[in-house]
Amino acid sequence: MAASGRKRLQLFVSRIPWTVANRQLIEYFGQFGPVTKCHLPFDQETGFHKGYCFIGFTTEEGLNNALQKARHELEGAKDKPPPL
Repeated sequence: MAASGRKRLQLFVSRIPWTVANRQLIEYFGQFGPVTKCHLPFDQETGFHKGYCFIGFTTEEGLNNALQKARHELEGAKDKPPPL
């Protein structure tokens, strides 16, 4: 099988409040660049999301724009700062 030459332009986001929905994440991260997807895993037992997601961007510029912001705040909760 040939390896794909495409880059994965994904951002991992943690500490997402349980009140934040997929649509809100796409809207928020869309300010940095076009979003291709938002994968917000749910716990089958509780029905709530697990508090983290993966945001996919169409461009490297969009991903870099999101990474340049030290902390993202969603409904008052801040994600973890990026590692040094």
